[in-house]
Amino acid sequence: MITLEREHERALGVRPSVSAVSFDRRGHLLLQQRSDGGQWGLPGGSVEIGESVTAAVIREVLEETGLTVGVRRIVGVYSDPARQVVRYPDGNVWHYVNVCFECAVRGGKLTTCDETLDLRYVPPARLPSTLLPNHRIRIRDARARRTAAFVR
Repeated sequence: MITLEREHERALGVRPSVSAVSFDRRGHLLLQQRSDGGQWGLPGGSVEIGESVTAAVIREVLEETGLTVGVRRIVGVYSDPARQVVRYPDGNVWHYVNVCFECAVRGGKLTTCDETLDLRYVPPARLPSTLLPNHRIRIRDARARRTAAFVR
């Protein structure tokens, strides 16, 4: 299980990351059940060296879901250590600085991979109890439809 780490000094480093909020025509949200902890969350991951954040979110969504997306807007930038320092089941601790984007699905077919146990579109009012807490905030911010990006 992935958990928040209260002692940010334990982090091995800071990692730039991205996440994607994608709604279908019914307003349901795409969620991924992660293989590293079994919890549900938004598709996304680390930005690779030489990659822009928009290229990273497009790549990560494709790798983890099989879907091609276009970036619509920035939902927010998330760096608060109280919410962004996480401990993985293997004991590694990382401080993520995350840029969350709202994305539109352009094509593809939902497909799992090594990082993904399951994929589902869920009504925002019925988010799973095992949703990662820092992802819950991003989803709430995306649903606010604010023009300016949140910085948390």
